Amino acid sequence: MNTDDVLDVFREAGALLEGHFILSSGRRSSVFLQKALIFQNPRLTEKVCKALAEKVQATLDVQPDVIIAPAMGGVIPGYETARHLGIDSLFVERVDGKFTLRRGFTIKPGAKVLMVEDIVTTGLSSRECIAAITAETGADIIAGACIFDRSNGEADIGVPLVSLAAKRFPDYDPNDLPEELSKLPAVKPGSRGLS
Repeated sequence: MNTDDVLDVFREAGALLEGHFILSSGRRSSVFLQKALIFQNPRLTEKVCKALAEKVQATLDVQPDVIIAPAMGGVIPGYETARHLGIDSLFVERVDGKFTLRRGFTIKPGAKVLMVEDIVTTGLSSRECIAAITAETGADIIAGACIFDRSNGEADIGVPLVSLAAKRFPDYDPNDLPEELSKLPAVKPGSRGLS
């Protein structure tokens, strides 16, 4: 699959939204990728995650032993990508604002770990997830992977990033919006920062 194919999956799911959106980074955009509308559909989820697993296998020299994903957005693509790679999938959750392993999950020191995300924009969640796993377990994070890289390769997550699709959609500082965007009401469809 290429970027256009992945965007077609978002369109099929009604997940390519247009309007005025507050991204998890706080920046604003006229485009939002509502991946939850893909992940509610097992057929579409399998389609993109199988393609991501194939790209991971074709791209990385070392294959992972386990997948780790940041909750909430990475849980479903992490699990489904792991299913296609034939490995386990774990996730980290925020406790007092910091990612940590819970629920009895363990990773052996030296294990080859692939961090899987849904969408990377600035890479903040990915970096936080990787830092938590490195500090807690001593595992070897070999790479990250995502369904969609909104930074189009610009986000630095500290390890190589394998993305199924990549495209930069314009985003703006909330204090410096284009006139047409400033006329629309802002909507925050993501989960970061919800109380």
